[in-house]
Amino acid sequence: MDPKQISKQMFDFNKMAFEKSFSAMVVMQDQAEKMFNMWLEQNKWFPEEGKKAMGEWVKTYKKGREDFKAKVEDGYGKMEEYLAPKEK
Repeated sequence: MDPKQISKQMFDFNKMAFEKSFSAMVVMQDQAEKMFNMWLEQNKWFPEEGKKAMGEWVKTYKKGREDFKAKVEDGYGKMEEYLAPKEK
């Protein structure tokens, strides 16, 4: 078997594993955010400044998460180009 083909299969497996793991992480984080927001709504004693700070933190975290995914996908794209069969 061609070493490049084996590398391509390993790459495809790693890419799929990343995508599934990342999706599961996003679902967990989104669920945790929903639960936290419900908690904030039910606890009126929590200061408005704190709610605003937490909202900004969530926005920043989501942006970082999406930036990370974009960088990883960019790296996967470069690797796919490298592993693509060369036309003669």
